Amino acid sequence: MVDGTGNDVTEATPPVEVPADEIPEGVPGTSRAIETNGVRLHVVEAGPDDGKLLVLLHGFPEFWYGWHETIASLANAGYRVVVPDQRGYNLSEKPPEVADYRIDELARDVVGLIDAYGREETAVAGHDWGAAVGWWLALHHADRVSELVAVNVPHPTVFERALRNSWRQRRKSWYVLAFQIPRLPEAVARAGNWRIGVRTLRETSDPGTFGEDDFRRYRRAWNRDGAFEAMVNWYRAIVRDRPEPATSRVEVPTLVIWGADDPFLEKRLAGESVDYCADGRLLTIDDATHWVIHEDPHRVAKAVADHADPLPPGARE
Repeated sequence: MVDGTGNDVTEATPPVEVPADEIPEGVPGTSRAIETNGVRLHVVEAGPDDGKLLVLLHGFPEFWYGWHETIASLANAGYRVVVPDQRGYNLSEKPPEVADYRIDELARDVVGLIDAYGREETAVAGHDWGAAVGWWLALHHADRVSELVAVNVPHPTVFERALRNSWRQRRKSWYVLAFQIPRLPEAVARAGNWRIGVRTLRETSDPGTFGEDDFRRYRRAWNRDGAFEAMVNWYRAIVRDRPEPATSRVEVPTLVIWGADDPFLEKRLAGESVDYCADGRLLTIDDATHWVIHEDPHRVAKAVADHADPLPPGARE
């Protein structure tokens, strides 16, 4: 099979061995590796083979597991749910160059996944960096995206304008510049058994959102050879490349979900993002943070299911 980028799309062996407990008990799904756009991506898939395709994209510093509490609900709603480790993360391949993590490449990875499942299009839901990839897909591969759900990352034009004009947003995004320093971010992150990463997740989320098993899984993913460097290279690539979307108008039906207490992003960016959508809606969750897919996974899953479904919202009941 050939994907939309002209590359062969085949089922492949994962770049590293899949741990026996990779998928937690109670989470439906199986692991698979797909070679697409020049990389092998590990994916977790669940739901009926003939269900509507729904790709869930994680952000930093997570991996497919970031969506694990939504998978059962979405699979039970009838979706063919596909949750990749995006390139550089966890069990997926980790290309060595910063240029390998340009946003165009990240979007083409998802186009290849759509082809690998023999589909013309997919619904896409992304959180954090996954939302950034989702926005880019909707802007540059609109014919392959049926619906978009963007969780706690704004439209790229909105975000670029905020970084250019808002000192408040610049202060919130200080870490993006810190990640540009060679090798140092990786060394600092590893110190104390990934102390900073664990502390950041704990302190920027609602109390009790992440437990010890979550942190064990994240440490294991971050500790894989080349993983954290690859994860940081996403930030290095976006700063070096400074891509501008070919168009700013999103024609794909779009739902923006926003945890209002996000410490990394100004709340106003959510509404401004909807303004760039021909068919856009905003769901604000007032008592949630940037990590809303963990804090209120069932509400997020229901919102995704209702948005992507051809039935009117609530018609499943």
